[in-house]
Amino acid sequence: MAGFDKRVSSYEEALAGLEDGMTVIAGGFGLCGIPENLIAEIKRKGTRDLTVVSNNCGVDGFGLGVLLEDRQISKVVASYVGENKMFEEQLLSGAIEVVLTPQGTLAEKNARRRCRHPGVLHRYRRRHPSGRRQGST
Repeated sequence: MAGFDKRVSSYEEALAGLEDGMTVIAGGFGLCGIPENLIAEIKRKGTRDLTVVSNNCGVDGFGLGVLLEDRQISKVVASYVGENKMFEEQLLSGAIEVVLTPQGTLAEKNARRRCRHPGVLHRYRRRHPSGRRQGST
Protein backbone atom coordinates (compact mmCIF):
# COMPACT_ATOMS: atom_id res chain seq x y z
CA MET A 1 0.00 0.00 0.00
CA ALA A 2 2.02 2.88 -1.29
CA GLY A 3 1.81 5.94 0.90
CA PHE A 4 0.22 4.15 3.87
CA ASP A 5 1.69 5.49 7.11
CA LYS A 6 0.84 3.42 10.19
CA ARG A 7 2.85 5.53 12.64
CA VAL A 8 1.00 7.30 15.44
CA SER A 9 2.08 9.97 17.87
CA SER A 10 0.69 8.52 21.11
CA TYR A 11 -0.36 5.28 22.77
CA GLU A 12 -3.85 6.73 23.09
CA GLU A 13 -4.00 7.20 19.33
CA ALA A 14 -2.64 3.69 18.74
CA LEU A 15 -5.46 2.18 20.80
CA ALA A 16 -8.24 4.57 19.70
CA GLY A 17 -10.26 1.75 18.13
CA LEU A 18 -9.94 -0.72 21.02
CA GLU A 19 -13.35 -1.56 22.46
CA ASP A 20 -14.76 -3.94 25.07
CA GLY A 21 -14.86 -7.55 23.91
CA MET A 22 -12.02 -7.29 21.38
CA THR A 23 -9.00 -9.57 20.99
CA VAL A 24 -5.50 -8.27 21.74
CA ILE A 25 -2.41 -10.12 20.51
CA ALA A 26 0.57 -9.13 22.66
CA GLY A 27 4.11 -9.81 21.55
CA GLY A 28 7.13 -10.68 23.61
CA PHE A 29 8.36 -13.82 25.28
CA GLY A 30 7.86 -14.06 29.00
CA LEU A 31 8.50 -10.54 30.21
CA CYS A 32 10.99 -9.66 27.45
CA GLY A 33 9.91 -7.51 24.54
CA ILE A 34 6.35 -6.98 25.79
CA PRO A 35 4.43 -3.82 24.84
CA GLU A 36 4.50 -2.36 28.38
CA ASN A 37 3.26 1.11 27.45
CA LEU A 38 0.40 -0.20 25.32
CA ILE A 39 -0.65 -2.50 28.18
CA ALA A 40 -0.57 0.51 30.53
CA GLU A 41 -2.79 2.44 28.10
CA ILE A 42 -5.30 -0.44 27.94
CA LYS A 43 -5.39 -0.41 31.76
CA ARG A 44 -5.86 3.37 31.80
CA LYS A 45 -8.71 3.17 29.25
CA GLY A 46 -10.42 0.49 31.32
CA THR A 47 -11.29 -1.65 28.29
CA ARG A 48 -12.94 -4.86 29.52
CA ASP A 49 -13.91 -8.38 28.46
CA LEU A 50 -10.74 -8.74 26.41
CA THR A 51 -9.42 -11.92 24.86
CA VAL A 52 -5.64 -11.86 25.10
CA VAL A 53 -3.38 -13.98 22.91
CA SER A 54 0.18 -14.07 24.21
CA ASN A 55 2.96 -16.38 25.29
CA ASN A 56 1.81 -15.93 28.90
CA CYS A 57 -0.15 -13.51 31.07
CA GLY A 58 2.70 -11.68 32.76
CA VAL A 59 3.32 -11.74 36.49
CA ASP A 60 1.56 -10.07 39.40
CA GLY A 61 1.77 -6.32 38.84
CA PHE A 62 3.71 -6.43 35.56
CA GLY A 63 3.04 -7.12 31.90
CA LEU A 64 -0.43 -8.42 31.12
CA GLY A 65 -0.75 -9.15 34.83
CA VAL A 66 -1.80 -5.52 35.40
CA LEU A 67 -4.93 -6.10 33.30
CA LEU A 68 -5.89 -9.01 35.56
CA GLU A 69 -5.97 -6.68 38.57
CA ASP A 70 -9.16 -4.98 37.32
CA ARG A 71 -10.45 -8.16 35.63
CA GLN A 72 -10.18 -6.59 32.19
CA ILE A 73 -9.33 -9.96 30.62
CA SER A 74 -12.03 -12.60 30.19
CA LYS A 75 -10.11 -15.12 28.05
CA VAL A 76 -6.43 -15.96 27.58
CA VAL A 77 -4.91 -18.01 24.77
CA ALA A 78 -1.35 -18.79 25.89
CA SER A 79 1.31 -21.46 25.88
CA TYR A 80 2.41 -20.97 29.49
CA VAL A 81 0.53 -20.18 32.68
CA GLY A 82 3.63 -18.88 34.46
CA GLU A 83 4.11 -17.62 38.00
CA ASN A 84 1.16 -15.22 38.15
CA LYS A 85 -0.80 -15.89 41.35
CA MET A 86 -3.71 -13.65 40.32
CA PHE A 87 -3.95 -15.48 36.99
CA GLU A 88 -3.99 -18.82 38.82
CA GLU A 89 -6.72 -17.64 41.21
CA GLN A 90 -8.93 -16.36 38.38
CA LEU A 91 -8.39 -19.55 36.39
CA LEU A 92 -9.26 -21.85 39.31
CA SER A 93 -12.32 -19.79 40.29
CA GLY A 94 -13.65 -19.83 36.71
CA ALA A 95 -13.44 -16.04 36.40
CA ILE A 96 -11.25 -16.32 33.32
CA GLU A 97 -11.25 -18.77 30.40
CA VAL A 98 -7.86 -20.17 29.47
CA VAL A 99 -6.92 -21.98 26.28
CA LEU A 100 -3.47 -23.55 26.63
CA THR A 101 -1.83 -23.89 23.23
CA PRO A 102 1.64 -25.29 22.43
CA GLN A 103 4.10 -22.48 21.64
CA GLY A 104 4.69 -23.51 18.01
CA THR A 105 0.96 -23.81 17.35
CA LEU A 106 0.36 -20.43 18.96
CA ALA A 107 3.01 -18.81 16.77
CA GLU A 108 1.66 -20.46 13.61
CA LYS A 109 -1.93 -19.45 14.39
CA ASN A 110 -0.80 -15.85 14.84
CA ALA A 111 1.11 -15.97 11.55
CA ARG A 112 -1.99 -17.29 9.78
CA ARG A 113 -4.15 -14.53 11.31
CA ARG A 114 -1.69 -11.90 10.16
CA CYS A 115 -1.91 -13.25 6.60
CA ARG A 116 -5.69 -13.65 6.85
CA HIS A 117 -5.15 -17.27 5.93
CA PRO A 118 -7.00 -20.01 7.80
CA GLY A 119 -4.03 -22.37 7.63
CA VAL A 120 -3.62 -25.65 5.86
CA LEU A 121 -4.23 -29.08 7.30
CA HIS A 122 -1.44 -31.32 6.09
CA ARG A 123 -2.31 -34.99 5.91
CA TYR A 124 0.60 -37.33 5.88
CA ARG A 125 1.26 -41.03 6.03
CA ARG A 126 4.42 -42.76 6.95
CA ARG A 127 5.52 -46.27 6.18
CA HIS A 128 6.22 -48.80 8.86
CA PRO A 129 9.57 -50.58 8.42
CA SER A 130 7.54 -53.60 7.29
CA GLY A 131 6.30 -51.55 4.31
CA ARG A 132 2.70 -51.08 5.39
CA ARG A 133 1.21 -47.62 5.85
CA GLN A 134 0.62 -46.19 9.33
CA GLY A 135 -1.73 -43.54 10.63
CA SER A 136 -3.06 -40.37 9.14
CA THR A 137 -3.15 -36.96 10.78
